[in-house]
Amino acid sequence: MAADLSGANPRARLAAARLYLVVDSAPEPHTLPDLVRAAVAGGVDLVQLRDKRLSDDELAAVANATRALCERLGVLLMVDDRPAVAAEVGADGVHVGQQDMPADVVRELVGPDMLIGLSTHCEREIGAADPALVDYISVGPVYETPTKPGCEPVGVELVRHAAAHAPVPFFAIGGVNASNLAGVLAAGARRIAVSSAVARAEDPERAARALCERIGASPAQDAP
Repeated sequence: MAADLSGANPRARLAAARLYLVVDSAPEPHTLPDLVRAAVAGGVDLVQLRDKRLSDDELAAVANATRALCERLGVLLMVDDRPAVAAEVGADGVHVGQQDMPADVVRELVGPDMLIGLSTHCEREIGAADPALVDYISVGPVYETPTKPGCEPVGVELVRHAAAHAPVPFFAIGGVNASNLAGVLAAGARRIAVSSAVARAEDPERAARALCERIGASPAQDAP
């Protein structure tokens, strides 16, 4: 896990983040609070609440409780796709996709202090990420993943491109797990986002810790 930066501003904490958990409101076989506690104990330092099934009011209720938990645990909370909900509950940021609300509109809505993350899937989208609007990007899906059905995997070549050209910090995402992490790190990733690799693990704390240890041991950690 990164050094304790719980008192630092969100952008400093984002810069130090290495393992990012994306989770929905009902992450079987665990409850959301139990999963978040275990994952953070294992080294997760950034959590995204992503649940397309919930209404804004339903998502706000879950996000508000999760924000309070993340605050106590000293980790950042992002809300997927819903900038109004993120602002309402006082989340640290909002993550949007290429087909969601444009980043410039999101920035106008949430103001200068909230973090904004953006999904990217090709070299053009990586290059178009504006550091004045976007704080980080996710790059993927690197491998096939059930959380993004129908999305063609981009492979480690796009990770390698991002390592050389991304204008903001990036997280490699999509089907990344303990069995394929070495190839993602070898391509230059310094930050990893996961879902099922931790959320569906029998022991999420142990799963997160194993990933963190491998990320920390990678020579890619020394890259700029």
